[in-house]
Amino acid sequence: MMSPDSLREPANSGRPAHVPAFVSVFNPIASRLLRIGTPLGPNALLTVRGRNSGQLRTTPVALVEVHGRRWVQSPFGDVNWVRNLRAAGEATITVNRRPESVEAIELSTAETARFFKDVLGPYVGRIPLGRWLVSLLGLGEILSDPDAAAAKHPVFELRASANAGSAAGSTRDAG
Repeated sequence: MMSPDSLREPANSGRPAHVPAFVSVFNPIASRLLRIGTPLGPNALLTVRGRNSGQLRTTPVALVEVHGRRWVQSPFGDVNWVRNLRAAGEATITVNRRPESVEAIELSTAETARFFKDVLGPYVGRIPLGRWLVSLLGLGEILSDPDAAAAKHPVFELRASANAGSAAGSTRDAG
């Protein structure tokens, strides 16, 4: 569940999210590879209940892990998995074929800007070709102007949940 102090306006309010065409090709491939346990850098599978259908939806996401804390951020704004996660407040994250139920707490815009400055910037800098990849995805703003980027790119902190297995086992993909 989101805490009252971490509520925020949905990113890209009133504007459709812009997802590059390559994502529709990459996501199904990445999902299949991650499902069988192929390591793909920081990528993991996020399974969350659809806000309208109630069906489990799975999509690959970059999982940022630093000092025992974990986050997911949306490079393309207020996309379906973000809206679903915001509504559900919980999900299953699968890494190396190991599902784990998590609680998702959306960061406020100010917390997101601090996350971009203090966590994601240094994290990306430690990954070989990390800054190049961020630029390739059109996310240079996250590193160069984290305050502006925070209004457009939602971030959720993931914490272990007591609800074991709430969304585990889905094979459904969604973007």
